[in-house]
Order: sequence, then structure tokens, then C-alpha cells
Amino acid sequence: MKIGKRVITRPVRIEMVPLIDIVFLLLVFFIYAMLSMAVQRGMDVDLPVSSRTVRAPESSLSVSVVDQGGRAVVYLNKEKMTLAGLETRLRQEAGKGSTKPAVLIFVDKTVSYQQLYRVLDRINAAGISALSLQAERKR
Repeated sequence: MKIGKRVITRPVRIEMVPLIDIVFLLLVFFIYAMLSMAVQRGMDVDLPVSSRTVRAPESSLSVSVVDQGGRAVVYLNKEKMTLAGLETRLRQEAGKGSTKPAVLIFVDKTVSYQQLYRVLDRINAAGISALSLQAERKR
């Protein structure tokens, strides 16, 4: 007498728990990577070094002053400007919202003190008093 083998066939099951774990792990990794990226709206300048630096607010305008051949070149959010044009644009930006914007000032190390004060005078003439001079953290 021949006894046949009983083969029990179960449907193939794909386990979802390990898949969900990996998806959440990737999600956490990419969120952390995005948060650790530095947002820089200013021009690439060689900033002075300071032992005490504070992170700048996100809702602010960026004014960069770069020394090119002994004269200061001014940028507003990476757009090249004259000093008169800077004052006009800052007045427009200040008139847009209910609160006056903060201005982050990125100044190259080689820019003279007088050239910096010309820019500061134009910002002040535009009616903006919230200023922040940017520096690199001392290592």
C-alpha cells in the first residue's frame, strides 16, 4: 500500500512590518539630513570670525558687501545693487508686510569700515533698524 505525501500549500506572505521599519528609518534619515543643511541666502564672502554666533531668523533679507578691487559691491539676496537701489528696494520690502524685515549683513573681511558704514547708513535711511552682522564661529 502506497501512502501519498500530503503537501500543505500556504499562500506566500509578504511581511509588512520590516518594510515599514525600513521606510520610517529612511524617512528619519532624510528629514535629519534636510534639517542639518545650512541655508545661506547671502553671497559667498570671507566672513570675520567670532567666538559668539547666533543662528539668524529665516524671515529676513540678506545684504552682502564684497570687496572687488578696492570698492564695495552690494548684493541684496544675491542680486547686485547700487547703494541707492539698495535703499529703494529695502523701502519696498519694508512697506510690504505689517512688520519691518530684519536684515542680515554679510561683509567680506577686506571691506573697509567706511564702506560698511555707507551700507549701514542706506539701510537705516530705508527705515530698517533690525540689523544683524554675520560672522563665522571661531573653531
